[in-house]
Amino acid sequence: MHFSPLPYLDPGSGSLIIQILIAVLLGLGVAFRASWGKIKGWFGIKPKADDDADDDAS
Repeated sequence: MHFSPLPYLDPGSGSLIIQILIAVLLGLGVAFRASWGKIKGWFGIKPKADDDADDDAS
């Protein structure tokens, strides 16, 4: 009879993997937000004109 052990992750390894996945997701979110202006530029979306200029002239 051939016995093969089942795969096992101890709690320390499991929590490390979860922390790495969370860090990767948050890092991608920060990188996406930091480069949002360039991403909009690729699609030809221009920023709206500020309404603050009208308030200063009054």
